[in-house]
Amino acid sequence: MDGYPAVLGADSTKQQERHYYLLSELQTLVKDLPSSFQQRLSYNTLSDLAQALIDGTVYEIVQGLLDIQHLTEKNLYNQRQKLHGEHQALKQELLRKNKDALQSCKSHNLALLKSNQQAEIEALEIRVREEQRMMDKKIVAEMDQKVIDQQNTLEKAGVPGFYITTNPQELTMQMNLLELILKLQQKESQSGFL
Repeated sequence: MDGYPAVLGADSTKQQERHYYLLSELQTLVKDLPSSFQQRLSYNTLSDLAQALIDGTVYEIVQGLLDIQHLTEKNLYNQRQKLHGEHQALKQELLRKNKDALQSCKSHNLALLKSNQQAEIEALEIRVREEQRMMDKKIVAEMDQKVIDQQNTLEKAGVPGFYITTNPQELTMQMNLLELILKLQQKESQSGFL
């Protein structure tokens, strides 16, 4: 039992050294941010962030969130591309059908046929625009939800500056904090700390 406090003290010293190292690195990295954001990142905020980063768990959480975001973006992009392909196929099929109809049309029906075909083309264009608009709304809603999920996860992990918000300035601040975390993670992995 006599050795226990010494082990705890050594561990505490090691954590304190790591905290100072992380804080120093964060202070250096903050200098690359726009001055308006530098002013909002107080010493206490950076110190709290350094404390949250000590054991590396936050790095793993951020990397996991980034992976999920990339997969979501890729999936949504593929869905939109699929819809675009379907629309192109519909347009090509309509053009082919219209061309065939024109070739077999009697001259006295030509004006009526062209009028009907133009109405079909316009109806398809309206349908395509509406489906694209709905897909884009779905994409925006899904990405907004992903941001909320990320904010919630990082807040629960105790990362300072993270909470659910839609305020553009706060979102930019959170993105800057994430950038700091990612740059510090990259620096540590390159230097062998992680």
